[in-house]
Amino acid sequence: MAMTRISRRLFLSGFFLLSLTSLAESGVFPVDSDFDGKLDQWQHKSESGQLLKVEYDKNGDGKIDQIDVFEGHERPLRVELDRNLDGTLDQVQHYSKSFTLEYVEKDSKFSGMIDWREIYDANNKVTRLETDENQNGRMDVFQYFSENGQIKRVEYDTSHDGNIDRWEYFGGGEILESVHFDTNHDKNPDQWQYFNNSTQLIRVEHDSNFDSKADRWEYFDEYGNLERVDLDKDYDGKLDIIKRKE
Repeated sequence: MAMTRISRRLFLSGFFLLSLTSLAESGVFPVDSDFDGKLDQWQHKSESGQLLKVEYDKNGDGKIDQIDVFEGHERPLRVELDRNLDGTLDQVQHYSKSFTLEYVEKDSKFSGMIDWREIYDANNKVTRLETDENQNGRMDVFQYFSENGQIKRVEYDTSHDGNIDRWEYFGGGEILESVHFDTNHDKNPDQWQYFNNSTQLIRVEHDSNFDSKADRWEYFDEYGNLERVDLDKDYDGKLDIIKRKE
């Protein structure tokens, strides 16, 4: 049966509307979410209509201060923020596909460089904090935390060569127990300092020949005075000399 004029007109109209809908599925869609007459949200969609990202102007100053990146997922994989509202994004929050926070990067000094990174566990607790103290673009202090949020260990790259050369270990209640040093920068500790109640130095061990074994032991009294030195001069693992305070 031949198509009538009316049915043909309806068919063409429907096809035209369908075409417009398909075109409208991709691109940028401005939104005035609080109905104040100002645009404050821009939704970016793919050709298939999937949400790619949403830009927000939350304080109404005409500048983007938050971007949620979806990349086709139901929840954002990344959230970018402008914390000080200067027009520059300075914090990035990274999420898993299940929207669990994995890590956060910050420009903590608002210098234009990421110098702070927080790593989270599945319970949304910080397990590691990394900072770039000298602003060279590379993290050089690494703080490790227990499940209850107490500091367990801190590692430092004090020479800024990309290698850890100082380790601090903490006991319960965040009490400093020992500090290990790599003095010759071979990536292995060769000096060990031990403390009582974080501040009282009680013993220092040295690896003089850098064989990863202590060969000199220094003992201190409660006032920090050196009272005894033990030496293994031939590096055979046995004490050869004991020097006591007179």
